[in-house]
Amino acid sequence: MTDTLTEVKRHGKHYTPSGLARFLADRVLGQFDSDIEQVSVLDPACGDGELLLAVREVAAERLPATRLVLTGYDLDTKAIAVARQRSEELGINIDLHEGDFLDASRDLADGSFDAVITNPPYVRTQQLGQSAAQVLATRFGLSGRIDLTHPFVVLLPTLLRAGGVVGLLCSNRFLTTKAGANVRNVFQQSLQPIELYDLGDTKLFAAAVLPAIIVALNHAPDYSMKCTFTSAYEDDAAESTDASGLYQALTAGKDGLVKHDGRTIAIRAGHLVQSNSATEPWRLSHSVGDEWLQGIAAATWRTFGDVAKIRVGVKTTADKVFILDDWDQAVPRPESELLRPLITQSNLTPWRISESLATRVLYPYDLEKTKRTLVDMNKFPKAMSYLENHAEQLKGRQYVIEGGRDWFEIWVPQKPAMWAAPKIVFPDISVHARFALDVTGAIVNGNCYWISLHDIGYVDVAYLMLAVANSRLGLRFYDEVCGNKLYAGRRRWMTQYVSKLPLPHPDAPESQELVQIIRDLLATGDAPDDEQISAIDDLVESAFRQPPLNPQSRQLGPSGDSVEQETLF
Repeated sequence: MTDTLTEVKRHGKHYTPSGLARFLADRVLGQFDSDIEQVSVLDPACGDGELLLAVREVAAERLPATRLVLTGYDLDTKAIAVARQRSEELGINIDLHEGDFLDASRDLADGSFDAVITNPPYVRTQQLGQSAAQVLATRFGLSGRIDLTHPFVVLLPTLLRAGGVVGLLCSNRFLTTKAGANVRNVFQQSLQPIELYDLGDTKLFAAAVLPAIIVALNHAPDYSMKCTFTSAYEDDAAESTDASGLYQALTAGKDGLVKHDGRTIAIRAGHLVQSNSATEPWRLSHSVGDEWLQGIAAATWRTFGDVAKIRVGVKTTADKVFILDDWDQAVPRPESELLRPLITQSNLTPWRISESLATRVLYPYDLEKTKRTLVDMNKFPKAMSYLENHAEQLKGRQYVIEGGRDWFEIWVPQKPAMWAAPKIVFPDISVHARFALDVTGAIVNGNCYWISLHDIGYVDVAYLMLAVANSRLGLRFYDEVCGNKLYAGRRRWMTQYVSKLPLPHPDAPESQELVQIIRDLLATGDAPDDEQISAIDDLVESAFRQPPLNPQSRQLGPSGDSVEQETLF
């Protein structure tokens, strides 16, 4: 591998805490018969040796008569030295190799190991660099946004003997994101998952890592076999009822509330539901949740993704140049005509945006044109002078120039003429849903998503979308189907998740009542009180307890008259 890849791998390491290492080792060795004569175990990114030492410790209890053959690789010289010292002090023989395992794997025979236990480095494409990422993509058959974990996972079926065991500890992003398709594809095509643990915001690592564990067998997947799936996330509103401890609770096979490091962790137990395609996320199937989802599905008329296109906001890739709160400090100050109001995630509350949008974006596009069209910059000399003051940074964005753009353009400007139409806007990251209606014509920042009402075609459907998205039912649906949470319960409201949110039929009585409530609520300009919020929640739930009307009775599609003739406020 190149020097660049060698360097970034070091920075992608988060060494495994001892308690977590022992838990993973126990789950891996638990797949072997107690009378097995020999087990060869590999850690291809062993770091300071914690996982291999945990294997030795657990094996002394589980497999006392079994001969262990332990092998570790890492390209970090200091880490290998620590691993060697630790193993020598404990009198444990580990065959340690300093070097890049992705290269070293070329010299290993297929099926060399009975088990692979690993916490591979997590380095995303942005840190890898495009050229290094392309090398990995080509060699390992990866696609989309890759990280350094992906090639390690691709190698697992080849490294293991038939029926061998995988114990993978990595970021839980592979469960729910599009980028995780590379990992999901390996398990859906070549490995049999048997245990899965989403450890969420349990803070088992000192760093801000959201980990997951998957244990699998090296044989073609048998979809009749169920993989247990347990999630663990902090619940600061609950009190612990289980004194067993986190790791014991993870394998108890039941829901519970357990104390860990002074925090209450909610345990949810079920089994894995894999989608038909690796491009779709995995989810936890839970008896109560599944029954509830079946009821929602039976009453669903359309999904958000059915009725409209969900777009991300503008991506400048140079926000410090294009986006400012105080343009009066800019030298020179660009012409006001190009400084457009910008909606950011801090402007959004449920239902509406802030009255004052202090942030402005320098937006050099013709707002009359749907297709990206630059304004005549000769008419805006101050803006051009300002941009030239930042030319070094802006011209450093080679992908902009290679994409056929001028060096001072925004990377993702969206369709300029569409900003004027009413739109639903919501933040990418938020604990609770914050879907708001904007009628100001403001531009939307890249930390938010937006849905144009012209795509929907009917204003009442847009009001219904706001009601569902901001309701407790919408939040529960997200958690049951998507469940992509960061620390402190922050959810990712990405296109692939929001597109799945359900809608009841807009002509149903409950829907019509909801539409009128939302219309009145937005007209007042006031924040809803607790009574109004409760009424909306109850009506949304009631709407999904009814069988849908004829699904074809309300046709969808752009309908400018339906949007423009409605008085929104």
